[in-house]
Amino acid sequence: MPEQLLLLVTILIAVGFDFTNGFHDTANAIATSVSTRAVSPRMAVLISAVLNLAGAVITVVFFQAKVSNTIGKIVAFKVGLVVIIAALIGAIAWNLITWYLGLPSSSTHALVGALSGAAIAAAHGLAGVRGSEFWKTVLSLVISPPAGFVLAALVMSALLLIFHRARPAPLNRTFRRLQILTAALVSYSHGANDAQKTMAVITLALVASGHLQKFQVPVWVVLLSASAIAFGTYAGGWRIIRTLGWRIYKLDPATGVSAQLTGAAVIQFATQFGLPVSTTHVVTGSVMGAGASRRLSALRWGVGVRGRYFALAIRPSLSSSTQVEPISRLARARDTRPSAISRSSTSWTTSACVQRTILRPLNASIK
Repeated sequence: MPEQLLLLVTILIAVGFDFTNGFHDTANAIATSVSTRAVSPRMAVLISAVLNLAGAVITVVFFQAKVSNTIGKIVAFKVGLVVIIAALIGAIAWNLITWYLGLPSSSTHALVGALSGAAIAAAHGLAGVRGSEFWKTVLSLVISPPAGFVLAALVMSALLLIFHRARPAPLNRTFRRLQILTAALVSYSHGANDAQKTMAVITLALVASGHLQKFQVPVWVVLLSASAIAFGTYAGGWRIIRTLGWRIYKLDPATGVSAQLTGAAVIQFATQFGLPVSTTHVVTGSVMGAGASRRLSALRWGVGVRGRYFALAIRPSLSSSTQVEPISRLARARDTRPSAISRSSTSWTTSACVQRTILRPLNASIK
């Protein structure tokens, strides 16, 4: 196959990966906003798509493609286009399989693993990857979910302390409006971090084919990658959100704000330092942390291994009711009536929410 045609195929496959990344991770940003009826499903998907596009373009244009540079440096030698194609096909296949099965897989883990594996195979050994960049990436992927958990727990605890005497109805209305903003922040940060991974792959292909002398992301690659992840978000998001609109567990607006705000902060912080992170895992950790601020025993930690898939399984241990307790009522119950929540038939559990919105099919697959 002529090299020009092979380059075109590589770019098309990379765009396909970016597209699958968009529809694979849409629910991370909008699930809690839709569950509390802060915004309609269709509008939530549209907002998420637009903010993914904006996050990808603005971050690279004004703050450089730091995440792309990190991904590009993982490979220790000038790879051929066949190596890049093999990595992309592996990552896309994993994305499609886990999306179809409903598993909370990470597109970032898939790409980093596939690219590293292809490079190691091509170099016939570990010399195919740069240890410093590889382990820096792995460390950021491991640390970011617990960081989201801790920060969300602190934020939610502070909200419970501050608003424990507030009237529930107006307070929930305020936080429901704030959820639109926090969902937009999660979408923006997702585009800023995840789109750069595709930019890195396409730029690697341009260097490998001799069209670029050094690794520097062209403007057209930025626009192409940003558009692909935005279209993927809109296309896949509606398929996901149709189910979420009827089968999701309702989340307290304040808890949703806490989870989304801290999740977006962790992702954006990592982006500024050029660290690839998993939006899926960060948001899941943040939702768990917000729920743990009420009752840590509501979360059960488990490790599920299915083939080569490794995930954190969260199982509900409280009521399965979909009713919502206002934040002020929760705070009073925690402070003065510790048994009120257990007596109430309207209590909800964050772990159940995560399970239905992000990890819904995982429990059945792990058993």
